[in-house]
Amino acid sequence: MTVRPLEGLQVVECASFVAGPTAGLALSRLGADVVRIDPLGGANDHKRWPVAPSGDSYYWAALNRGKRSVAIDQRSDEGRELVVALITAPGPDRGVLVDNVVGRRWMSNEVLTARRSDLIHVRVQGHPDGRPAVDYTVNAEVGLPEITGPEEGGAPVNHVLPAWDLITGMTVATGVLAALRDRDRTGRGAYIEIALADVALTGVADMGWLSEVATNGRDRPRHGNHVYGSFGVDFLCKDGERVMVVALTEGQWKALCTVTGTGAVFSALEAALDADLTQETDRYRLRETIAAILRPWFAARSLEQASRELDEARVLWSAYRGMTDVVAAHRKGTYPVLSDEVVPGAGAVIAARTPLRWNGSHGPAGASPVLGRDTDEVLAERLGLASGEIGALHDRGIV
Repeated sequence: MTVRPLEGLQVVECASFVAGPTAGLALSRLGADVVRIDPLGGANDHKRWPVAPSGDSYYWAALNRGKRSVAIDQRSDEGRELVVALITAPGPDRGVLVDNVVGRRWMSNEVLTARRSDLIHVRVQGHPDGRPAVDYTVNAEVGLPEITGPEEGGAPVNHVLPAWDLITGMTVATGVLAALRDRDRTGRGAYIEIALADVALTGVADMGWLSEVATNGRDRPRHGNHVYGSFGVDFLCKDGERVMVVALTEGQWKALCTVTGTGAVFSALEAALDADLTQETDRYRLRETIAAILRPWFAARSLEQASRELDEARVLWSAYRGMTDVVAAHRKGTYPVLSDEVVPGAGAVIAARTPLRWNGSHGPAGASPVLGRDTDEVLAERLGLASGEIGALHDRGIV
């Protein structure tokens, strides 16, 4: 049986790109009826890469999976009134909005709460002062590209994963659930603003990185693939495959020494350098020496052999793989969280279910929307419009 704890909750999403849609996706996966409102023809992210051979966006279809799509002419007064009516529709399970709109006075919180005082409204921003930002710009601002990449330095190295967008989306979903809890108890609504830049600053502060720099008076140097503050680095196997090995705990370190037969060597190294390699600090300080001692063990083994021995010893490790390898493993049924689905226009896709396993089940992936396909249904359900009224809206080009 599929668990849908948010069944009955109705959410309106007016957001594009990653953060806002990620929040709507998270709520939808938990059973909420999320209606995404787009302008006619789609927002700026409707055709964003990666795209199918047809030109349809895998990206848009995936981030909006499980939602319903409504397309409305938001430049017209009549279209704007429809949007506001959908956002502020009465009912205990309604009145929840996630957006990232800028400059729309007609969608300001003041206008919306005049229509529904208990509205829960979460707005995603770039910077808290209203300046625009995206994941890649705020990541640069908090200094991460300067400590990412090879030790020899050079140009800043951006990462490809929009991590701050994804974290912002999940924080938005948390904010919605917290506001719902408060509304259930007090009857109050909430206006919650969350800036991508603040999420990034919160992340690096919560890990102690800013405090470290403030104390040391200098930026952390680059360390390539070494794990900062502990031991972990990549090794090349005999067949050209590469693995990442990590020893964060004393048990993991002992397992690595045992499987590689290097315990005596490291005991001698500890005595010679007055070190204790059961401690993370010393493993980090001597990381280059440790890696040099371990490297021949990996160089003498194929990935298959190294995998078998490392697993038997319960070492913390993983092989480097391409996404083609992930797809191949999925085809063999390796990942229950993934499923094969069909998206209109895009064809066969690999979709994700919720990573939350409720009583052992991920639940269904949910269907991907088609832009505007659910407009008539939503207007009838949520606003009570008759078929003739909806037909007239079509005739006037409002929907």
